[in-house]
Amino acid sequence: MEFSSFRLGVAVAAVTFAMFGPSQAETIRVAVGTQDTTINCATGGSLIRELKLLEKFLPHDDRYKDVTYDIQWKNFTSGAPLTNEMVAGRLDFGAMADFPGSLNGVAFQKAGRRSLFISVLSGSTKGSGNGIVVPSDSPAQSLDDLKGKTISVPFASTSHGMLLRAIEAKGWNPETDVNIITQAPEVAGPALQAGKIEAHADFVPFAELFPWRGFARKIFDGAQANAPTFHGALVDADYAERYPEIVVAYLRAALEADRLIAEEPEKYSELIAKVTGIEAEVDYLFHGPLGLQTRDVTWKPEYRQAVATSIKTLKLLKRADSDLDINQFVTDKFIRIATAQAGRDYDAELKTYAQLPLKAKDAATGAEISDFTRVAQIWVKDEAHVRHYASPENALNALAGLEKEGKTIRVVYAQDRESGIKLFASQAWFVRSSAGELSAFLLKDAAERWSKQHGGEVLDFGAARASLVASR
Repeated sequence: MEFSSFRLGVAVAAVTFAMFGPSQAETIRVAVGTQDTTINCATGGSLIRELKLLEKFLPHDDRYKDVTYDIQWKNFTSGAPLTNEMVAGRLDFGAMADFPGSLNGVAFQKAGRRSLFISVLSGSTKGSGNGIVVPSDSPAQSLDDLKGKTISVPFASTSHGMLLRAIEAKGWNPETDVNIITQAPEVAGPALQAGKIEAHADFVPFAELFPWRGFARKIFDGAQANAPTFHGALVDADYAERYPEIVVAYLRAALEADRLIAEEPEKYSELIAKVTGIEAEVDYLFHGPLGLQTRDVTWKPEYRQAVATSIKTLKLLKRADSDLDINQFVTDKFIRIATAQAGRDYDAELKTYAQLPLKAKDAATGAEISDFTRVAQIWVKDEAHVRHYASPENALNALAGLEKEGKTIRVVYAQDRESGIKLFASQAWFVRSSAGELSAFLLKDAAERWSKQHGGEVLDFGAARASLVASR
């Protein structure tokens, strides 16, 4: 009896120790799903991971005083498998675009649970980021030239939505006027090179990456479809209810990543390149000043509408069979707290639509750049910073001098005169006015239209360079 009492006492003591002793310190998992190659998720994924920013902001006071954090990272090439892991309870956070984000909400709903879209990370209210490319030697110059052709696209992606809206705007039937097939970007790249498809529509960064790698040309930008698009962050709603301070900490880390890349875009474009294999020249196209997209964290009406549109489109595609309550799914509760803690004004940023500003002097003249409609830039190999110019003619004249000095040029950028999006100058079309002014355009059609309205000659990149030499 005494022995049994002793054993009972030991058992009670052990349970008491387990409940209230040192092992009371909780281990909290923070599991984040990233899409590293989708580079506009960088400030919600790869940069936080590589710079250990989450560790900097996770709480260690009050209820978190004795907590140990189990930080886990898992990389995906698309949003669907990331969502599967979140619904299975193996991830707490995820970063993805509007369409897969909406599918995330639908998947959670089917499982009798909820996820929350907690922040925008990067986007374009105009729609830039999505695009359509054709093989380099294709005669196609615009979407008009793709009627009756085969266009591949990752189905149920944000670029799929863009493609459908662009086709609808043309008055085409998506089932008879074009042949739309599903292809992931890693399949589409080789297919373009082999001539197996006539065009490919895709999301960040492939409509820029494929042209940069030399086997495709971009002939359509999402801005032409006026279809807002973004990438953002999601969290399991149950997790957010249990650990709201951790959700805010994750967003503080995202805001810090945003601040760092805004201050040193070349440095962090190189880091993204090292991690993802997506060349720094492409990363800077998005993340540098006057970039293709903004890293806007606020829930602008256009981004809320993008979620609503994606749900509607997914239902039409029979990828979703129920509606999501946008007001329950999309929340600015956590990002408002995070921006306030970071000393930023959420409501002021909500009203701001500007690209990351350029504050620079013309590298050729030394004059402050104040007109950004014709800005051009040159990134010279082994130089830490991109050189900025007030005009394409200043940049191309400087380019000739740099090459004469034996400098290796990494990339030349120009801004589209009408849309303001950043372009690879080598793939742009230019209009040279009678006064010698150069204006850059993504599309030949746009350049020709500008030429008719304002006068001037339409030139490709090589001819634009030659015209400056001839005028000296």
